[in-house]
Amino acid sequence: MASMLLRPAAAASSWASRLGARPLSVTAPLQAQVQTKSKKTLARPGVKNIVLVEGVRTPFLLSGTTYADMMPHDLARAALQGLLNRTGIPRDAVDYIIYGTVIQEVKTSNVAREASLGAGFSDKIPAHTVTMACISSNQAMTSAVGLIAAGQCDAVVAGGVEFMSDVPIRHSRKMRKTMLSLNKAKTLGQRLSLIGSIRLAHLSPELPAVAEFSTAETMGHSADRLAAAFGVSRLEQDEFALRSHSLAKKAQDGGLLEDVISFKVPGRDIVSKDNGIRPSSMEQMGKLKPAFVKPHGTVTAANSSFLTDGASAVLIMSEEKALAMGFKPKAYLRDFVYVSQDPKDQLLLGPTYATPKVLERSGLSLSDIDVFEFHEAFAGQIMANLKAMDSDWFAQTYMGRKSKVGAPPMEKFNSWGGSLSLGHPFGATGCRLVTTVAHRLKREGGQYGLVAACAAGGQVTPETRLH
Repeated sequence: MASMLLRPAAAASSWASRLGARPLSVTAPLQAQVQTKSKKTLARPGVKNIVLVEGVRTPFLLSGTTYADMMPHDLARAALQGLLNRTGIPRDAVDYIIYGTVIQEVKTSNVAREASLGAGFSDKIPAHTVTMACISSNQAMTSAVGLIAAGQCDAVVAGGVEFMSDVPIRHSRKMRKTMLSLNKAKTLGQRLSLIGSIRLAHLSPELPAVAEFSTAETMGHSADRLAAAFGVSRLEQDEFALRSHSLAKKAQDGGLLEDVISFKVPGRDIVSKDNGIRPSSMEQMGKLKPAFVKPHGTVTAANSSFLTDGASAVLIMSEEKALAMGFKPKAYLRDFVYVSQDPKDQLLLGPTYATPKVLERSGLSLSDIDVFEFHEAFAGQIMANLKAMDSDWFAQTYMGRKSKVGAPPMEKFNSWGGSLSLGHPFGATGCRLVTTVAHRLKREGGQYGLVAACAAGGQVTPETRLH
């Protein structure tokens, strides 16, 4: 899991009895733009300021819909072209390009390079691809920050892409071995012998793994167990999911999702908005059956994030370079941490562990944060983290801390919707979270924003950003 801090640029079952429920509101105030309140700066003498100049993304679409006939690099290219159009930065002014992705298309294993060439960037600009499950684009962004902080670069494009409409499906291992042997066979007799060895069972395909390799457990099953351990009810999960969709719909209708770019899908219509935002009712959601732990589980399709296609991109620069080129940065990128937890019982608890660490590194408390954006893999995962963060017992027993960090106030939390409603293209979500924090800080007059996202393998990144 990773966590990051930002600031707006100036011009198990025993847990349940100890952790209480949190009230949820279906609506949250969207404040008018106000004067940013004055707090201490996190600028450090002798350390260059690194800024977010701009962030964009393609509309996030349910897999198998409008993007179904495309390839991952097509979406990544669209995001990069959108970033170029939005910023007007010369294509040869970027020093480096980094992209994150999870399920790689074998034809374009370095999707960063293929997408950047397709978008018209100079072929002299290096590009590489990273993978870190659902925090892959967080890793792309923090790698960009590292390159700039080290003085290697002044302008880096980071992004992420995921394409679930056409995931690689392999032949069985025995069939693959036979096919490779056929390729090496020198005589007709050898080839016929190999062909004759093929059995019907060899033709069974291998789908991409949806379970943790180390535990053989799906993330949905883990989320259901986590919810049960923290006493998170089905009702609480459905309420949070409804909140996410309702707030996302309000933000979409209000024109707040400024990072979304219109995209002409070849041979199809122009796509200009996310298509997974579907406010329902508690009654309708309550009719759905458990998706993972049957028949008594609480995680359903309605309170889980859905398979999504989409891409994102951000422009990160040194403040000096950005100002010299005439840009008005959106936010300072101040600090970040990565943590890892037990992938069996704490797979999705990363935000609870990472948030206090990044706050302590920055000398801040939870009350200093004006905007929170947490990745919503499952409603149960979010509610479990909020309960863990608000528990002295959990902090003392599992984290070795004297007291809890506290839970974010819901009026500051994911107030424009989240992954449950907007969608979750694994490799692209991190950039969406960061750009949303920057936009919310500006609109709501806040100074500090915090991003947190869990990932497969029990990892997480919290990041702090300041206005």
